[in-house]
Amino acid sequence: MATTAIPAAGPDNMITEPEVAKRPQIVGDLMSPAVGLFSGDTTVAEAVEGLREQSRTAFITYLYIVDEAQRLEGLVVMREMLLAPPDTRLSSIMLRNPFVLQRSMPLREALKAALHMHFPVYPVVEDDNRLVGLIRGGVLFANRAIEISGQSGTMVGVDNEERLGTSIPQSLKMRHPWLQVNLLTAFVAAAVVGMFEGTLSRLVILAVFLPVMAGQTGNTGCQALAVALRGMTLGEVTEENQGAMVRKEAFLGFLNGLLVGVTAGAGMAFYAHLQGEANPLEFGLVVLIAMIAACTASGIAGAIIPLTLKRFGADPATASSIFLTTASDVTSMGIFLGLATLML
Repeated sequence: MATTAIPAAGPDNMITEPEVAKRPQIVGDLMSPAVGLFSGDTTVAEAVEGLREQSRTAFITYLYIVDEAQRLEGLVVMREMLLAPPDTRLSSIMLRNPFVLQRSMPLREALKAALHMHFPVYPVVEDDNRLVGLIRGGVLFANRAIEISGQSGTMVGVDNEERLGTSIPQSLKMRHPWLQVNLLTAFVAAAVVGMFEGTLSRLVILAVFLPVMAGQTGNTGCQALAVALRGMTLGEVTEENQGAMVRKEAFLGFLNGLLVGVTAGAGMAFYAHLQGEANPLEFGLVVLIAMIAACTASGIAGAIIPLTLKRFGADPATASSIFLTTASDVTSMGIFLGLATLML
C-alpha cells in the first residue's frame, strides 16, 4: 500500500535570519512549512484518514502530490476529492503544473505574478520544483493592497519604520507583540474546532470539507480587506461612505456564498451519498447554509477590521490580516460545525 502522507517540509527548508538580513524581502520570508503532502498512489480513502490526523494541528486547503524527493507533481482540490470514489488514486484527479511561487522570488514580483489568481494558498518551490513551503492567500492579499497603495512595511507584523540597520532589540520590540497576538488568535480558532470534537469523531466526512469552508471564507474576507485598505490609503473611504462599503461587502459575501454554496453543497451531498450516509441531502444543505453565512460574515469582517484598527490607532495594513484570518477561521468552522451538530 502506498504511503498515505509525506512528512511536511522541515526547519531546514526555512530561510534563516542571517539570510533574510543579507538581501531584499523574498517569498521565502513569508512562507510557512508545507502540509497536506501525499504521494500520487494514495487513494481518496487513505487521504481522508491522513487528513483526519493532520487537520488536528493545521488547516489544510489543498493536497500537494509530491514524489520521494518532495518535488511537486500536482495539486488536488478538496472538491475533486468530494466527487471521486474512495478508491480513486490522487494522481488521477490532481491538477498538473499548478501555479507556484519560487522561494527566491522577490516579493514585488510574486505579487505581480499572483495578481489575478486569488488562491487561498500558494505553494512555494525551489528551482528543482521541490516543495519547501506554503504562503496563505491572506498574507499575499494584505501585501498586495499595501504594494498597490504605495505603502511601506509590507510584511505582516513588521513595523513600517523598521530598516536593515534597525537594532535587534528594536526589531524584536516591533515584531514580537504581533506574534503573541497571532498565537492567541490561533488558540481561539483551535478552541472552536475542539468544541466540536464529538461531532467530528461521529461524522468524519466533515473533516474533508473543513479546509474548503475555511479557504472560501478566507478568500472572501481577503478580497474585502484588499479593497478596504486600498480605499483607506487613497482617501476614498470617508465617515460618510463607510457604512455603504460594509453593506456592499456583506452583500457580495452573501452572493458569493450562495453561488459557491450551491456547488459545494451538491458536491457534499454527492460525496455523502458515496460514503453511504443516510441523509446526504442534509449534508448538502448544511454546507449551503454555512457557506452563505460564513462568506457574508467574512466579507463584513474584511471591511470592518481595518476601519476598527485605524480608529484605535493601530496600523490597519500591518495588523488586519492577523485578525481577519482568525475571524474567518472561527466563523467558518463555528458555523459549519455548529449547524452540523444541530442538523445531522
